[in-house]
Amino acid sequence: MSSRSPSFLRSLRHAANGVRLALNTQRNMRTHAAVTLGVIVAGFVLRASRGEWVALVITIGLVWQAELINTALEAIVDKTSPEIHPLARAAKDCAAAAVLVTAVTAVVVGALIFVPKLIAWF
Repeated sequence: MSSRSPSFLRSLRHAANGVRLALNTQRNMRTHAAVTLGVIVAGFVLRASRGEWVALVITIGLVWQAELINTALEAIVDKTSPEIHPLARAAKDCAAAAVLVTAVTAVVVGALIFVPKLIAWF
């Protein structure tokens, strides 16, 4: 392999760096990671069907995506508007709200999948 990485591999490295940065700097991202692991374990233990796994994987991906976009937007706003400004606050609040809406949706999806399984288990 040449000393220069192909563009695709470089892009993957940048993306991995972004995930690592978010995990290292954002408490909520670490919470999402812990919940993701819990959901994966629950999916195996409670024997989620293929369709349920599809719903879980899509939902997990959307939550992670929302949190990563929120983290990126916060960094941009902090860089471009270090002083407190109503528009900067609005941008950050709306991005945080997007994460909240996505996380609440994920909880509903998880409840629809896991609550009936837990009731049947007990």
